Amino acid sequence: MAQTVRKADLAEAVATALGITKKRGEQAVEAVLQCIESTLQAGGKVQLSGFGSFEVRSRGQRKARNPRSPHEEIIIPASKAPAFKAGKGLKDAVQR
Repeated sequence: MAQTVRKADLAEAVATALGITKKRGEQAVEAVLQCIESTLQAGGKVQLSGFGSFEVRSRGQRKARNPRSPHEEIIIPASKAPAFKAGKGLKDAVQR
């Protein structure tokens, strides 16, 4: 079964890899995540060569059936959603 890595685990791995304290590792991970978030909020795109890219995708307004009363049609409003597309390096690493 696959292991789940939480943010705290990632921070600890970063700290170990860089030979810094766990607190500094947490700050490094948080800084990267904050940078990605603020870039997406501003409408930008984050590209990490060999790993992948983060972007915001727009979903248009659409019609759907109400699950509680299938004969009723409802409107689902337009929205934006974050998206991640894996890069070649990550895809290749997962295939190994």
